[in-house]
Amino acid sequence: MNSKSVRLVQRICIYVILLLGAFVFIAPFAWMVSTSLKPLNETMSLPPRWLPSVIQWENYPLAINEMKLFWRYTANTIFLCVMTVIGTVLSSSLAAYGFSRIEWYGRDKVFVLVLATMMIPFPVVMVPLYTLFREMGWIGTYKPLWVPSFLAGAFNVFLLRQFFLTLPKELEEAAKIDGANELQVFWLVILPLAKPALIVVALFQFMATWNDFLGPLIYLTDQSDFTLALGLQAYQSKGGGTDWHYLMAASTLVVLPVVVLFFFTQRYFVEGIATTGGKG
Repeated sequence: MNSKSVRLVQRICIYVILLLGAFVFIAPFAWMVSTSLKPLNETMSLPPRWLPSVIQWENYPLAINEMKLFWRYTANTIFLCVMTVIGTVLSSSLAAYGFSRIEWYGRDKVFVLVLATMMIPFPVVMVPLYTLFREMGWIGTYKPLWVPSFLAGAFNVFLLRQFFLTLPKELEEAAKIDGANELQVFWLVILPLAKPALIVVALFQFMATWNDFLGPLIYLTDQSDFTLALGLQAYQSKGGGTDWHYLMAASTLVVLPVVVLFFFTQRYFVEGIATTGGKG
């Protein structure tokens, strides 16, 4: 077998492995969509049926009607997503600018401490945070879910810092010669060039907030304030059993915005990841 044939076999093997991996990730989503289009009696049939005997598109509006506060949950989730994305992008980019473009004593040591906070799991700080927010009177409000995003997260700071380090120093030096201060350099020079990395950070934060279940479960007390993730769980736990076709239809509607958003931003996502980490 010549080298060309070996490369062809290797490429075929790689494609087969990628297809198998893609199937593993796509199969649950495909099953959810399939179940959302079935009659109730086919959702738990044995053996399982991948395709419904009759496609029932009406399951989607009926699912929204069954989950009476669906649109309220959607509005609550969108509000939290907007606030956390704004807070994360602003605070993380400011912190990353300070760690990458400004020279100050102990900068790298402080940055190591910031990175060390990534190793602290949320359950460790869950009770102290709850106690703190309770003393501040924030339990039952959205403040514990969006205010901390304005304090920057270690992962996002690291991601943006690595991107900022790839930008040439001459750009900000030229801006300072023209009379720009640090804030103007940050806002007018660095941020426009960091658009791919900022979109990646915004996308990560949007998906984290959209899918967050534990945070709303801990801090929200009124059902009308629930997010979509919490609303789906409340619907599943209702008395009288679960209408699985309606639950899967509602779940598909919840997942769909994230999938669409990723497809529209994947170019920026790949570009932002590919150009991050060039310097340490």
